[in-house]
Amino acid sequence: MRALRHPSLAGRVTLLTTIAVGLSVAFVALGAFMTVRVQMQSTLDNSLLDRAQAAARTQALSSLSTRLEIPSWALGAGDIRVAFVYPDGSVLTQDKGPRLYIGEPELAVAHGERKWNIRTIVAGDTRYRVATVPANTDGEALVVAQSLEPQQQVLARLGVVMLLFGLLGVVAAGMAGWAVATNGLRPVRRLTTEVEAIARTEDLTPIQVEGKEDDEVARLASAFNEMLTALAASRDRQRQLVADAGHELRTPLTSLRTNIELLTQADGPGAMTLPEDARAELLDDVRAQIEELSTLVGDLVELSRDDRADHLVAPVDLAEVVDQALARVRRRAPGLAFDVAAEPFELVGDAAALERAVTNLLDNAAKWSPPGGTVTVRLADGVLSVDDEGPGISEEDRPHVFDRFWRAEESRGMPGSGLGLSIVRQVADRHAGRLEVTTSPAGGARLVLALPAEAPASPAPSTTGSRA
Repeated sequence: MRALRHPSLAGRVTLLTTIAVGLSVAFVALGAFMTVRVQMQSTLDNSLLDRAQAAARTQALSSLSTRLEIPSWALGAGDIRVAFVYPDGSVLTQDKGPRLYIGEPELAVAHGERKWNIRTIVAGDTRYRVATVPANTDGEALVVAQSLEPQQQVLARLGVVMLLFGLLGVVAAGMAGWAVATNGLRPVRRLTTEVEAIARTEDLTPIQVEGKEDDEVARLASAFNEMLTALAASRDRQRQLVADAGHELRTPLTSLRTNIELLTQADGPGAMTLPEDARAELLDDVRAQIEELSTLVGDLVELSRDDRADHLVAPVDLAEVVDQALARVRRRAPGLAFDVAAEPFELVGDAAALERAVTNLLDNAAKWSPPGGTVTVRLADGVLSVDDEGPGISEEDRPHVFDRFWRAEESRGMPGSGLGLSIVRQVADRHAGRLEVTTSPAGGARLVLALPAEAPASPAPSTTGSRA
């Protein structure tokens, strides 16, 4: 019952093919039957009318219009019945067959009101086709009637033959439809089998595409391969992120554990008491390592978000975002000066993500600027540039600046998770923006973030990272 209520695609194709062929056969058979029926009726009418007019012109037949009972076969017309109609309504039949019921049409011909008449009447259990023409004698009409039973038998046999051939045609169409559907859907079944195998084994190897480029099944397989490629890339990025995160977390965790063990041993019974300055130094190290871990975990959470997840998208003034980010960075870098010139710029995007990206750019510039240095910030027409007075970024390092967990050689001993600029690149991609690295006029690094006024809300996946 379930299969009947929800047939398969092959079953639906077969059913539709059978219905289409069945309707076509039915219309063709009905048209042929009606054509044959009308043609036989027309042929019979013409034949009866011709014979009646020829008989009416025969003097020998006119002399028989007496009260004699002569069988039709004796008149040389065994397949018809002959009768005379008189103006008073009386009828003379020349055989002993069933009474022919003559009506107004035949009397009109006898009175000369009509030249001829032909119609169907019923006599006994037999239907007759009756042709009436004027006889040679004035005031009389000759009636020639022929039974329709032979014609009805022919039509009945024709109907049975058409019905049988129609049923055979429908059955053949159903079988042909099933064969076509089965063979035509073989690539779909093969694709389904391979997809089920991929879901079962998690093997994201692209499947083989068969057929031409404009073939629907080939296009479906190509689209599925593109999805597999994107899924494999996403899985590789996740694995790489986990591996890099594990590597980066190992060092601060080891240092934190070592410092905590030292503090624990120093507080144990019989242990040598640590000097106050050494104890304070260890506690400062623990706090710094905890802060580093918190920053790293926050960056990892930001990067591990699904790039296609829903974000709060609304109109944003980028100048206000820069002001809020500057307020944060100034508190963390009180020894630096910030030269800021920001023009209002409206765009559609995620305000929180944009603030995080701008904050990371400013933090990176503050970290590389020398004490007492100046960080230059400019915003015009959606292009934000941040200049520092540090050593700058070499040409060979620039392609890797936005890679996750990547650091330049000179930054190995500096604080940071190595994910700051990676987050900036992710936000830029999410807002259809552009991120560049050049040299500032002071010889340091210039990071440029360009955003369109109508930034799309849907992000694009990114595999990049940062030097910060």
